[in-house]
Amino acid sequence: MALPALTIDVPPQPWTGRFDGDGGEHRRWWQAVSPYMQGDADGSVNRAASLTPAELRGPADAPRPAVFLGFASDEGVLRNKGRTGAALAPAAIRTALAPLAFHVDRAVSDAGDVVVADGALEAGQARAGRAIAAMIDAGRLTVVLGGGHETAFASYLGVTGSDAVRGGRRLGVLNLDAHFDLRDEPLPSSGTPFLQMARTEAAAGRDFRYAVVGISEPNNTRALFGTAERLGVEYLLDEDCSGERVGAFVAQFLDSVDVLYLTIDLDVLPASVAPGVSAPAAYGVPLPVISAVCRQVADSGKLLHFDVAELNPGFDVDGRTAKVAARLVNTLLR
Repeated sequence: MALPALTIDVPPQPWTGRFDGDGGEHRRWWQAVSPYMQGDADGSVNRAASLTPAELRGPADAPRPAVFLGFASDEGVLRNKGRTGAALAPAAIRTALAPLAFHVDRAVSDAGDVVVADGALEAGQARAGRAIAAMIDAGRLTVVLGGGHETAFASYLGVTGSDAVRGGRRLGVLNLDAHFDLRDEPLPSSGTPFLQMARTEAAAGRDFRYAVVGISEPNNTRALFGTAERLGVEYLLDEDCSGERVGAFVAQFLDSVDVLYLTIDLDVLPASVAPGVSAPAAYGVPLPVISAVCRQVADSGKLLHFDVAELNPGFDVDGRTAKVAARLVNTLLR
């Protein structure tokens, strides 16, 4: 079966970084990432519906190939009255990841970027969704580099458009975030993606399985807590996010789903760790706890797709937030 053409706006660009040698013992990310070619690697097509947890994890000697897709957008942040600049984040994350030593036992490629221009958020989300679904169905672990958290609805369109979910696998959405992002607004934004998901799941006759780690009570109104309760959202407040409690919470959620979409909004972290976001956190969840969640999810065998959102390079300090994003991506792909 021929693969549909990817709906990409900007083709993958060369990665660059420090050069210590050509051998595997010297390899860094910039040397390991190749341009994504449809039908490359094992040439698998439409495999996602039949993938078992073991296959999602991949055999020890051949994990599932990963592919990056940038979603260069801050239109959703603008609509949500936030600080714009997240459209520059995909390039910043790649730059931070490129010089890191490559200890990953899987093939990694880059498919380029979907770019939201002239306010056309919904069209950009649709293009990204089609590309994500095609790459999941080709047997890839897809990784989207956002972008404001409007990235999440693009990811959702891709995940639910894949054979895995259309074939009946139970999807869970795990959000590491200080905010529910369940706003009910006339226009979609970075504050609405999970309410959009809930409504789309209801229309499709599927249960909405949504959990959030890191909710900041002072930064979510009673109305938002009410929406979360009505939708059956499971969540942990930032003040309750000890390593043990978060681990148990995530394990219970993983047990209730067949495949997982993980989304990381970097404002879940303390502002001292992640200053370069639209809405820096006064409290936040410690980085070791968030990193442990990433390892737990990666080891579960259920991770179908993940994204990283809300990096704002213009407000970053010494590239600190971009480096944290790169480190989390590295952890999830190891």
